[in-house]
Amino acid sequence: MTAELESLTNKIQVSVNSEFVTKLTEQGTPLFVFSYTVNIENKSDQAVKLISRYWLITDGEGKEMEVAGDGVIGKQPVIPPKGHYQYSSGCHLNTPFGTMQGHYNMHTQKNDSFRVSIPIFQLAQPYCVN
Repeated sequence: MTAELESLTNKIQVSVNSEFVTKLTEQGTPLFVFSYTVNIENKSDQAVKLISRYWLITDGEGKEMEVAGDGVIGKQPVIPPKGHYQYSSGCHLNTPFGTMQGHYNMHTQKNDSFRVSIPIFQLAQPYCVN
């Protein structure tokens, strides 16, 4: 199952595509692995730098986990005007479905800071009732 959602904040468009990868068992506990690909499009007339990220991950039982840190996948990319940046990452849940949402903190060339919303998207094992 894949799902694509997008949002637009301050002329920065974020689209996310998620996919179920596999089900594992770790010490007798099921572990559901998901991947997601994020495309960040800069529709403004100036370069922006992605400084940090924040994720709120919620599993199918309502348990929440927050993840925050510098950049994405070890990088703080500068996205040129009318340019884009794409990366893939993943997460795991103890349930076959859940959601992710969050935001990026960015700076403009003039060092103005702003927050870009990442739309809430679903993580779901195929044929899973939620």
